[in-house]
Amino acid sequence: MADSTAPQAAASIRHPLTITLLTLTFSTGLIDAASYLGLGRVFTANMTGNVVLLGFGLAGAGGLPIISPILSLVAFLVGSGLGAALGRLPERAHTAHLGATVALEVTLVAAAAILAATLDVHPNTFSGDTLVVILAFAMGARNATVRRIGVPDMTTTVLTMTLTGLAADSRLAGGPGTGTVRRTSAVVAMLTGAISGALLLKSSLALPLALAAVLVLAAAIAYVPPRLRGEASATG
Repeated sequence: MADSTAPQAAASIRHPLTITLLTLTFSTGLIDAASYLGLGRVFTANMTGNVVLLGFGLAGAGGLPIISPILSLVAFLVGSGLGAALGRLPERAHTAHLGATVALEVTLVAAAAILAATLDVHPNTFSGDTLVVILAFAMGARNATVRRIGVPDMTTTVLTMTLTGLAADSRLAGGPGTGTVRRTSAVVAMLTGAISGALLLKSSLALPLALAAVLVLAAAIAYVPPRLRGEASATG
C-alpha cells in the first residue's frame, strides 16, 4: 500500500522526494540512450517503446531485433516483481523501500558500466544482451517502487501520462494549471538525460551508465538517510 503522505509532500518541486525522482528520471534518459543507441535498438526502461519495437521486429521491419526486446521485457517484469516484494516487507515505509531498491539499482547499473568498460560489447550478442537484462531488471525494480510511492506523473521511466496531464490540466485547456512545473521538469529531465547519454555514448558505452549510477547514488544518499533518521526520531 502506498505511503499517502508522499504524493502530497512531493507536490512541491523543491521537496527532496521530487528532486530525487527527477534525478531518477534524468538517469532513465542516460540508460535508455545507452541501451537503444549502444545495445541494438532496445529499451531497458521504456517498456511501451520496447513492445512496439518488438512488434516491428516480429513483422520483419527495418531489421529490428526480436530476442533483445523479449529479454528486456522478461527481465523488467521479474525486476518489477522483486521491487514490489521489497515494499511488502512488514512496516517498510516508502523511504526504506526506495533505499533498498536504489541500492539494488546502483549495484546493477554500476556492474553494467564495469562490464561495458571491460568487455568488447556488441549489440544483439550474448555480451550486449547480458547488459540489457541487467539494466531492464534494475529499471523494473525501480518502476515498481516508484509506483508504490504514488507521486502523480512522476513514474521516472515514461512520460505519456505526464504529458497528458500537462496538456489536460493547463490553463489553455481550461484546467487549473496545477502540477505544470513538476510535469515540465520531468519532461526536461528525461530529455536532457537522453541528450547527455547520446553525447557520452560517442566516447564510450560505459560513460552514460557510470554517470547514471553516480547520480542515482547521490540522490539516494541525499534523500534516504535523512528521512530514515527523521522517521526514527518521530517513532522513538
